[in-house]
Amino acid sequence: MEIFLDIKMTRQVTLFIFVLSLGFVLGQVSYSIPEEMAKGSLIGNIAHDLGLQIKRLTSGKARIFTRDSDEYVELNRERGVLLVKERIDREALCKKTTPCALHFEIILENPMEFYSVAIQITDINDNAPTFEKDKIHFKISESAVIGAKFSLERAVDLDVGINDLKSYTLKPTDNFALKLHNNPDGNKNVEMVLQKPLDREKQEQINLVLTAVDGGEPQMSGTMLIVITVLDINDNAPVFTQQIYKATVTENSSKGTVVAVVSASDADEGPNSKITYSIRNTLDDVRRTFKINEENGEVILIGNIDFEESRIYQIHLLASDEGGLTDSCKLIVDVQDTNDNIPEIHIMSKSTIISEDASINTVVTMISVEDKDSSQNGNIKCYTQENMPFSLKSSKNYFYSLVSDSELDREMASEYNITVTCSDEGVPSLSSSVTLTLQISDVNDNAPVFERSSYEAYIVENNTPGLSIFTVKATDADWNQNARVSYILEDSSVNGVPVSSYVSISADSGVIHAVRSFDYEQIKDFQFHIKAQDGGSPPLSSNVSVKILIQDQNDNPPQVLYPVQTGGSVVAEMVPRSADVGYLVTKVVAVDVDSGQNAWLSYKLQKATDRALFEVGSQNGEIRTIRQVTDKDAVKQRLTVIVEDNGQPSRSATVIVNVAVADSFPEVLSEFTDFPHDKEYNDNLTFYLVLALAVVSFLFITCLVVIISVKIYRWRQSRILYHSNLPVIPYYPPRYSDTLGTGTLPHVYNYEVCRTTDSRKSDNKFGGAGGQNVLIMDPSSTGTMQRIQSEKSILDEPDSPLEQKPPNNDWRFTQGQRPGPSGATGGPEVAMGTGPWPQPPTEAEQLQALMAAANEVSEATATLGPGTMGLSTRYSPQFTLQHVPDYRQNVYIPGSTATLTSNPQQQQATAQQATQQALPPPQASAQAEPPKAAQTPASKKKSTKKEKK
Repeated sequence: MEIFLDIKMTRQVTLFIFVLSLGFVLGQVSYSIPEEMAKGSLIGNIAHDLGLQIKRLTSGKARIFTRDSDEYVELNRERGVLLVKERIDREALCKKTTPCALHFEIILENPMEFYSVAIQITDINDNAPTFEKDKIHFKISESAVIGAKFSLERAVDLDVGINDLKSYTLKPTDNFALKLHNNPDGNKNVEMVLQKPLDREKQEQINLVLTAVDGGEPQMSGTMLIVITVLDINDNAPVFTQQIYKATVTENSSKGTVVAVVSASDADEGPNSKITYSIRNTLDDVRRTFKINEENGEVILIGNIDFEESRIYQIHLLASDEGGLTDSCKLIVDVQDTNDNIPEIHIMSKSTIISEDASINTVVTMISVEDKDSSQNGNIKCYTQENMPFSLKSSKNYFYSLVSDSELDREMASEYNITVTCSDEGVPSLSSSVTLTLQISDVNDNAPVFERSSYEAYIVENNTPGLSIFTVKATDADWNQNARVSYILEDSSVNGVPVSSYVSISADSGVIHAVRSFDYEQIKDFQFHIKAQDGGSPPLSSNVSVKILIQDQNDNPPQVLYPVQTGGSVVAEMVPRSADVGYLVTKVVAVDVDSGQNAWLSYKLQKATDRALFEVGSQNGEIRTIRQVTDKDAVKQRLTVIVEDNGQPSRSATVIVNVAVADSFPEVLSEFTDFPHDKEYNDNLTFYLVLALAVVSFLFITCLVVIISVKIYRWRQSRILYHSNLPVIPYYPPRYSDTLGTGTLPHVYNYEVCRTTDSRKSDNKFGGAGGQNVLIMDPSSTGTMQRIQSEKSILDEPDSPLEQKPPNNDWRFTQGQRPGPSGATGGPEVAMGTGPWPQPPTEAEQLQALMAAANEVSEATATLGPGTMGLSTRYSPQFTLQHVPDYRQNVYIPGSTATLTSNPQQQQATAQQATQQALPPPQASAQAEPPKAAQTPASKKKSTKKEKK
């Protein structure tokens, strides 16, 4: 049935509708639009022109199918119109071919339909005429006769129709005129005709401008410069033997093939008769495909020839002599087709998934086939492989539909790889194929199946709640959601309690978990049902029976039934002293609520007052005597019996059996009155004793560490003071003297002592009486340098600073001059200078002296004369000698064994003693304690060690 509709619009629309037996409609509609329309421009209302509703375009997923790779048109489903997708250039699309049209199909689904659409592209004047060269040269003899013709290159205009090339103009026209010749093919040959003789002597070169004009609106043009060089005498032009040559060539011929040979002759002689051949084609593919031998006129193939791209070539040839005269001809080359193109298969519409319950003749894919070859080489046949539930059905114009031709089962084959092969009828035949992958979608037609018809599982009692017992597994032959199995615990009860309080099951994995801790003594087994259900719609399911068996565990210790253990009273078994060997004293009775080997009990005697008197039966728990009871056996017998089961690990219970070896009850009563002891009290007492011992040990160790730390700290302080380079604080304030006249130093002297670590390099400088006392400290010693007085002549001795001399009589002490505690006495050796060095003051004496000096320093300032210090009356002569040691009288020089004295009387006494070396000392000196030698650094260290000890 054909329907023709004529629509009067700005475009012509023709609609053809064909109703096909395959269930889809084929229609055709055409439009006409100009080239170079902007993107998004409206082409036509395709829905209206096809008589379709817009919702049909949307529901049918309408789309454009084109065999070419470039898409210039797009379909707007919502508006039902065709729009320009890409800019359309008619010249690039069709070149000189008219009419120029785009052909494509509009595909709809559900049900599948397609419509053919043709859009004719009309030309607009968008290309100006152009010449291949901007400038050409002519050499024309001056003897050229009037009316001589010169062929010019034609301009090329890519537009067609009225927009094509229309006319030429030549300026200036002094010597030449323009002449046009119409060819049968519609083109025009342009010739330049000499209308005035040339005179090389007047004008050697002539420049002309050739203008080509088209007929479009607005009008466009192109120009070319013609440069003419005037030559001498060449009045015969070359002449071709034919004006039109014809030749044939097979496509895909090899390069270098000679297509044709052209020939021209020239009546001139010499150089003017030499002819040169050339190709005049411009702006096309001729020069890239062919070339001509300039000397012999052979036309040779230099490019590839494809019948599908160009079926005929027109080659314009030019013959020129040395004088510039030319002649032209045309060579027409026909291209013969060969079977060099395979059929091209295009998928118009396809479904990648089809349901397994789809009906027969369901359309799966629509394809179109094209072969660019012609005649028999372009005839195509298509087919699929055998043993497939699909077949190809053909329609006109090489369109095919792939339909199902039998029932499908996804469980047997979930995927099909369908190969469609198309071959042409050429010799040899060429073919191509495409493989379509089709998935079969699942339908829930299989119920889950358990691996076993029933299950049994074991679990040990006293399990942890949530423990995994075992796993049930069911499989479903379906796929995806239809094969997703969920496990459900069906409602039932065990001993009146819901089974869900005993076990639970994971819906995804099928793992059965224990909800509670089982006790074998309460329940030994139970049974329930599990349902496996898939995720299809509607869901399918199956059931299975599960039985749980609980295994016993040794979780109960034996329980002693006899003898009964009571906390308040003591129960004793009596054994007469006349009992024989094997006498049954009592029997320990125990039970175990476990089962099997866990309930097998054995009895052992753990402790007993007399192990040689009793024994316990390992199986029956009977306590019997193993020897004759004697009078020496103690009345009180205490037996500890342990009862063990046979489990792994075993559990046990102990029982204490008190046995009285006596013949009468009063004897037993008197012995057992103090039998029970407070075991807890003894245990607590032991704990407290151990705790007290630990506390005392900790305190002792702490005190010991503290004492050692203090000792080490004091020793380090003394070492720091000994090695320090800083001066030591003196015991008395400076300028100290006794104003009462009872002291041993009535005058004040200044001394300068320069000390180094090497005593041989030390220097002493003694001055006269002055207003200040200078106290010099030895940085290498902890002692105090006392004030000294001596004669200046001592320093004049050449060896006094360098050598250490033994002490003489001038360096001896009297009792008043002796340092140390008051009231000390010494022997005769003191006066001779052979006694021990004086000891330094104790810490108590140093502190007492410092405090006394500090309290009186302000009062003494008012009574001082130049270079003296006054003290209060509390420092009486008695106090001076008996309470505060006098440290002003002696000076110890480190590095020597001498002690300087500052008392003149002592110096005189010393001089007298020098003259009387054998005389005994005075009585007062004899009664005084010998002075101790001044303490050296070495003796200081020794005394410090002694104090520490």
